[in-house]
Amino acid sequence: MADALSAKHFKDDEAARKYLEALRWPEGPTCPHCGSVNHAYATKRTGVFRCAEAECRSDFTVTTRSVMERSKIALHKWLLGFYLMCSSKKGISAHQLHRTLGITYRSAWFMTHRIREAMREGGLVPLGPLGGEGKIVEADETYFGKIEGAPRYSRKKYTKPVKSGKPGPGGKRAVVSLVERGGRVRSFHPAVAYGATVTAIVRENIARESRLMTDESRLYTRVGKEFASHETTKHAAGEYVRGDVHSNSVEGYFSVFKRGMRGVYQHCGEKHLHRYLAEYDFRFNHRTALGFADGERAALAVKGAAGKRLTYRQPDGAVV
Repeated sequence: MADALSAKHFKDDEAARKYLEALRWPEGPTCPHCGSVNHAYATKRTGVFRCAEAECRSDFTVTTRSVMERSKIALHKWLLGFYLMCSSKKGISAHQLHRTLGITYRSAWFMTHRIREAMREGGLVPLGPLGGEGKIVEADETYFGKIEGAPRYSRKKYTKPVKSGKPGPGGKRAVVSLVERGGRVRSFHPAVAYGATVTAIVRENIARESRLMTDESRLYTRVGKEFASHETTKHAAGEYVRGDVHSNSVEGYFSVFKRGMRGVYQHCGEKHLHRYLAEYDFRFNHRTALGFADGERAALAVKGAAGKRLTYRQPDGAVV
């Protein structure tokens, strides 16, 4: 990693700009306003191009209409931020980025959220279903963090939740994840993990030809009948593996997610949870086991920044 961080584009702004242009515009400057490729010319301002299309004639840079647009943070620090977030298995805190990059904590915090937005999949491009004929998809739900405004529960009043098609531990945030064994993960944060919400997530994101594997939760009993097969293990009886039937892949994902959230980030507002899930999904989907190195992972995240914006204050006045 030390050798990778010695690259010139992590230290020099001009080198960073040229690196970004080569990465995002392999066929030449691409106008983000009209979409024309390699039909623009450089202006007197460094890094600024003007579209040569008669109907457009708009100025743009390599950061226009991306999460880096209008940022005052130096480009080489943006690239370093992307690299550090993509190469840290459990994430890197905004405080650490603030110290490493030499920017304010507020800028580092906002940078991390914009990088998570770049990591987010979907948007205008619909995602295909997970699994397929002969493939296995594991589904499970977990609960992390307290729902804001939910009442506190004392140890004496707490009772172990029963998975009977109803929500899990009271006052906890639900997370539902689907893992294609040996492949990708897709995570969701529904308001509540009722049978109806979990069924909708499973139905819309897994190919019907797949083998569905879960624990004994009744949340999946009905929807499981729609797939090639629905096989379960009974964790309550100490059964975690039976032949190739298990949900250890999704449990492993939850393990990394929770260790990172507790040990690195420590606190996460509920309105931001979906972005943290996007971050962990991205790193899992581009992990070393699938042939991705740290640099390749960071490059893919930078490419994912195109067409996405995240402003500190939203149109309704809410803060991101």
